[in-house]
Amino acid sequence: MSTTPATAPDYATEFAGRTALVTGAASGIGLATARRLGAGGANVVIADFNVEGAETAAAELNAEGVKAAAVALDVTSPESVEAAVRFTVDTFGGLDLAVNNAGIGGPSAPTGAYDIEAYDRVIRTNLDGVFYSLRHELPVIEAAGRGAIVNVASILGSTGFAGSPAYVAAKHGVVGLTKTAAAEYASKNIRINAVGPGFIDTPLLRGMDSTAYDGLVALHPAGRLGRSEEVAELIVFLLSDRASFVHGSYHLVDGAYTAV
Repeated sequence: MSTTPATAPDYATEFAGRTALVTGAASGIGLATARRLGAGGANVVIADFNVEGAETAAAELNAEGVKAAAVALDVTSPESVEAAVRFTVDTFGGLDLAVNNAGIGGPSAPTGAYDIEAYDRVIRTNLDGVFYSLRHELPVIEAAGRGAIVNVASILGSTGFAGSPAYVAAKHGVVGLTKTAAAEYASKNIRINAVGPGFIDTPLLRGMDSTAYDGLVALHPAGRLGRSEEVAELIVFLLSDRASFVHGSYHLVDGAYTAV
């Protein structure tokens, strides 16, 4: 057996010549992922409902030497998703990689008292939005002959969480949708996987009451919340050729939240 070490990938160029569409990329995990893809040489489209935020993020990445563009996106609208994919192709000549990250939290209430309109809104955004994204991304990526997609689910794609029936249902659905699409497109040289972030340290969470924040931290045996950049690294690995035999998997990044 050969003992010659494998050639290490050049992380600064591993996505050179490829174009990525990242939804919900004006901030948080989406922006961290877009930045990391750009650092690897990808052209990046930042798609978000927050158009001003998307434009600001794209300007920041361009200033860092990344080829980035912003587009308005409402993932609850199939037409808006189709337009964002078309914008990506028109701007950079194709679509090779996609990160379906856009989502909302929704209100907290027990299932028997959950507002029906709020439930529908969360499902439309967090589950239907991923389906619409896949529906319009996959034909374009298939035509290119190869590609990779990562859907952002949650730790709540594998567990329950009192007061969040819509969010939990949607994220479980994302995991199932990921596995189904992966089985359909593996033979077409398209890899589709999902990640399940734990609770991520964001300005919104840092604004919580200190007792509530500390209680949230205590749910993670690692003793802290995650960082957007840590989730982005896993997403980028799954998009890369380093994960060439990874299909239909659901990867947790949660500080051991689901381990206990």
